Amino acid sequence: MKSIIEDIKTGDYKSVYLFYGEENYLKQQYKKKLIEALIPQDDTVNFASFEGKDVKVEEIMSLGDTMPFFAERRLIVVENSGFLKQKSEELASYIPEIPESAVLLFVESEVDKRGKVYKAITKKGRAVDMSAQDEKSLIMWLASLIKGENKKVKESTLRYFIGKAGHNMDTLKREMDKVISYALYEDEITPQAIDAVVTNQIENHIFDMVEAVSLKKQKEALRLYYELLALKEPPMRILYMLSRQFKQLLEVKGLRKQGYDKGKIAKAAGIHPFVVGKLLNQVNRFRTKELISILEGALESEKAVKVGDLKDTLSVELFIVKNSAS
Repeated sequence: MKSIIEDIKTGDYKSVYLFYGEENYLKQQYKKKLIEALIPQDDTVNFASFEGKDVKVEEIMSLGDTMPFFAERRLIVVENSGFLKQKSEELASYIPEIPESAVLLFVESEVDKRGKVYKAITKKGRAVDMSAQDEKSLIMWLASLIKGENKKVKESTLRYFIGKAGHNMDTLKREMDKVISYALYEDEITPQAIDAVVTNQIENHIFDMVEAVSLKKQKEALRLYYELLALKEPPMRILYMLSRQFKQLLEVKGLRKQGYDKGKIAKAAGIHPFVVGKLLNQVNRFRTKELISILEGALESEKAVKVGDLKDTLSVELFIVKNSAS
């Protein structure tokens, strides 16, 4: 990402950029920076934007080959096209030939690094992985946001905030804006302000439910379940989220047995390092056989609903009761 800022500062732009990865906030922020740097605000002639899988390569090529109108460059933005996951010989062949008067920006969630389009982009321009940020990076980013509002905050408070709001940057920005507005006349952001306005994400509810199950705190697990039902969360979605966390625990347990540290576990399992840290705190409370049994039980609970033996609400409740029994 530093390379993009450097390109903007020097004005030495590449012909093609690719922003990819799961952190949508970063992709959109850097897309905005590139647009603002390359295209004047009122210039709609030299800017084109496409989104979705219906984008035609021929149209991109035609615009790329068209000289900009009273400007140095033309910018073409292509989002969520799927070109970086599918074969496109035509696009792969065109990228090395993009005129210097055009800048092509792809914004994608997933890429195939073995594909010809990806390889062509890395040779001609920049491919930037905007993946989920670790806790340290999130804390630094949040601290800068708060400093910009002339407020103070403790690092422990920011850790608490992330634990409550999750690690998605879009969500964190939205929730922190609420906190700052709530604490408008205060000098410091406090946990009390966070508790007053921050939405406790379903992921945190699920984590707390699994925690209660691991400690055999049945009443607490059921209380959290009823809270989610009150928030209109569908029972089968709750079961899916529970199953997903138990699967993650099983995978983390296996990787740790192989000697992987937190960073390697996060990379191998495709789980955010911050989440891996929380899972490692839980994993000792479950045996491997127990986790397998719980996952088999989740499949049985889902099957009971599908065949009509149990209502979805009751099926999930029984699943929680069974696995949290002391």
